[in-house]
Amino acid sequence: MPTNRRRGEVEAVFDGRPRRLALTLGALAELEDAFGAPDLVALAERFEAGRLSARDVALILGAGLRGGGAETGDDDVARMTHADGAAGFVRVVADLLAATFGPAGEGGRAEASGPFPGTS
Repeated sequence: MPTNRRRGEVEAVFDGRPRRLALTLGALAELEDAFGAPDLVALAERFEAGRLSARDVALILGAGLRGGGAETGDDDVARMTHADGAAGFVRVVADLLAATFGPAGEGGRAEASGPFPGTS
C-alpha cells in the first residue's frame, strides 16, 4: 500500500494489518471539534506542545484512519494493537502530524512566516 507523504499520508500496522492514515481537511475539522480548537493554527499549536493523552492519540489515529479511507469508529481504534505497544502508537501519531503539518524546509518548521507559507 504505497503512501504519498506530500499528501500527508503515512502507513502503519495495527492488529497486524497495514493501514493508510491521512489528516484530510475533514479529519482536521473533526480534530478541531474534538479538541475545541477554533482553527488550524490553534490545532497545530496544541500538537506542538508535545503533550498528548492516550485519548488524544486515539482521536488523532481515528481521524487519520478515516481520512485514509477506513470506516473505523473510535471504539475500534481504542481496541487496536501495535507491535510496539503505546510507544508505537505515539510514533505513528508523530509521523502523521509531521506529514500533515511538516516542514517546507529543514529543521521542522516552514521557512515562511505565518501559518500558510506563500501568503501574506
